[in-house]
Amino acid sequence: MSFVNIGQLVFGLFSRIMISGFAIDWTAMSIAYCKARLTVFLLCSLISYTCLCFAIVDQYLVTCNRIRWQQWSNIKTAYCLVIIFAFIWCIFIVPYPIFFQHVTSPTTGKITCTVTNQNMLIYRYYFVGAFLGGYLPDFITVVFGILAYRNIRQIAYRTVPIVRRELDTQLTTMIFIQVLINFLTNVPSVTMSVILNATTYINNAAVLEILQFINTITLMIFYTYFGSSFYIYMCVSERFRRQFVYVMTKIYFKRWQQQLAVNNQVVPT
Repeated sequence: MSFVNIGQLVFGLFSRIMISGFAIDWTAMSIAYCKARLTVFLLCSLISYTCLCFAIVDQYLVTCNRIRWQQWSNIKTAYCLVIIFAFIWCIFIVPYPIFFQHVTSPTTGKITCTVTNQNMLIYRYYFVGAFLGGYLPDFITVVFGILAYRNIRQIAYRTVPIVRRELDTQLTTMIFIQVLINFLTNVPSVTMSVILNATTYINNAAVLEILQFINTITLMIFYTYFGSSFYIYMCVSERFRRQFVYVMTKIYFKRWQQQLAVNNQVVPT
């Protein structure tokens, strides 16, 4: 999940900063980047949301009181499902590199990377953007997050070891906070994308400027989800903080000291 989040930030956020902040649009300079950016951006987003959905569903299964359902929670099943859905998402985004192309404005002469096919626009904004990458994962994560939270509340009444109970509670809290962050960052961006696509025939320049400004703000908020996992875990999980401090101080810092000592040794002549 971390790899696709990094890919999303590189192809999504970094490019967006260059476009909105410095007026440098690489998608208009290169047709290859024009086709690749949205393709990789969308693939990374879909895989990231898939991993989040599986994580919260897995936590629901782990905390469930039915042994048969708990058996579905294993790393082999998780790997298989992620690989299967990654191939499925690759199939869904095949039209992107096909239909995205350079279009030159007849009035300003400006080149933009966009889609002109009306059916592809509907497919992009409403099916892939709003449904697959928006409201569907939000719905799944919220529903199973509530169910997992309910299971955690009931763990106190079961015969479960205290250590296991604390770990389940902590992990569920971490994932639940991530689900909440995803919902708060994803819904506004998806909604604004749908609104902008539905208002393509508005001729009022002031209204369009306001909508574009709001869309830029929601996009910046949207990207925070892909870089927030580490900070969420650090804030929520005491065990994660202890492990992080241990790795940084006892392993990497000690290794750095040993390397420094070796470099500072005086070789006799």
